[in-house]
Amino acid sequence: MPADAKSYCWAGPHEDLNCGIAATENLALRLEAAFTGIYEQWRRIALTLQTQPSSELAHMPTMSTYASDFGVMLAWVKIVKELGAAPETTMVFCSDPWLFRALATLSKVTPVKAPSIRLKQLKLSIRGFIARSWVALRMISARFRLGAQKSQAPESANWILVYGHPNSTSDGYDAYFGNLMHDIPSLQRIMHTDCGFHRAEVLCRDSRSFSLHAWGRYCTAAKLPFAKWRPDVAMFDNAIASLVRRAAAIEGSGGSAAMTKWQMSCQASWLDTTRPQNVNWPWENHPWERHFSRRARSIGTKTGGYQHTVVGRHMYNQGADANADNLKSLPDKIILNGPAYRRDLVSRGVPENQCVEAGSHRIGGKNLPIYANDGPVFLALSNNPSFARQMIEAARPLANAQTPFLVKDHPLSPYPVDESAYFEHTRLPLDQLPPLRALIYCTGTTGLEGFIAGIPTLRFIPNGGVALDILPPQMQVMSASAYELATALKNLPDPGNQNETSLFPPPNIKIWRELLETETSKIGSLIDEK
Repeated sequence: MPADAKSYCWAGPHEDLNCGIAATENLALRLEAAFTGIYEQWRRIALTLQTQPSSELAHMPTMSTYASDFGVMLAWVKIVKELGAAPETTMVFCSDPWLFRALATLSKVTPVKAPSIRLKQLKLSIRGFIARSWVALRMISARFRLGAQKSQAPESANWILVYGHPNSTSDGYDAYFGNLMHDIPSLQRIMHTDCGFHRAEVLCRDSRSFSLHAWGRYCTAAKLPFAKWRPDVAMFDNAIASLVRRAAAIEGSGGSAAMTKWQMSCQASWLDTTRPQNVNWPWENHPWERHFSRRARSIGTKTGGYQHTVVGRHMYNQGADANADNLKSLPDKIILNGPAYRRDLVSRGVPENQCVEAGSHRIGGKNLPIYANDGPVFLALSNNPSFARQMIEAARPLANAQTPFLVKDHPLSPYPVDESAYFEHTRLPLDQLPPLRALIYCTGTTGLEGFIAGIPTLRFIPNGGVALDILPPQMQVMSASAYELATALKNLPDPGNQNETSLFPPPNIKIWRELLETETSKIGSLIDEK
């Protein structure tokens, strides 16, 4: 480090960089603040990229913060640019080859030897081709096994389009829409192509569930290994161009683009063949959903996107302002699970009269934990391994006889927890835990449930990445980095008393019937006017 360097930081998303701590400030909080501040910049870049054909296969141009870390990269550039303008010298360590090259273009930044990029690009490219080829083989197999369903599906029906959730059952119960198929006997269910043929065969044992794989074409499947996002970066400056290339290389290293292309092909064929009256699905504004909304509108099918879970201030992709064609890529109606997230959606360009509250099938009505001022602290680990490690490292030293901890790893992302004195691992569901003094979370909906239950809830802010904030504006909790956790536990907020049903009311079957049993309306006039 140079003699005049006053501080240092790590710039990068990888686990080997997450231990880097700025000597002069709380870098974790600064990174989150920078991430919040790059929203408009990412949006301008995304809207530009959406005009390019292959971008419909990618997540980064949709501003999907769950599927792309492009926003975190922009945040690092923002931080380093600010550090460069400061009078003192800051040493920045960065092993990511694309991010390094983006930072090297900034004024007042003196780069040293750049990390190698060619070998990494080659490895990601080879890995991606293998992954997409494997997707192609699985889709061909699914089409062969499920193809007979195509002739059995009814035409001009009302449908829900759903993922193959493990909690859904073959008797019509659905993890996203609850007992809606029991309440509305005419309702049909079509399975998204993420549902493999083994699972689809189980769920489609009734006479009302079908798989989109049946509408796939073998010729399309044969082309899937070559399905890839290939962005043109000529219109961007060198820093942004480098980060866009990075996003394309990372997304191209997996099978996501191939799956998206297959889904779009299958759903287009299904729409053209069955001509549904109405289709509702769990809405998150992903690429395939935007394609579905446009295609359905072109044939007169009415659509509804069910806001089945959370939105939050960091869900940048869920809004009309993230779409180059504005409302044309949104469903005709956004069906809210309650009033909690209405403000977020309206602030992102979704018209107030395009939203309807129909109740929650997944959040409201859960058995919630109980508060006790002498209970243990519950540490709900993130599904991100690096974040989970940081939570454990920050919390373990605080565990003692007066402040015992119960630690639970994410059910879909197990993380090894070494137990120690007053630091106990549990696998019990939230409602079976003993009464809790406090709840610490980082990502996921556990914090939402803790807040609704009235338990003092802390949001952990990690280093090296951003834990997406999924809480609605009126339900913000205290945030704490590793350095602030001990103080936060000594100054917990008072236990609350939330009215759960006012935020996430139970499903309103009358509204669902109106949405799913009426004839196609002139709801599209608003979209056309836009």
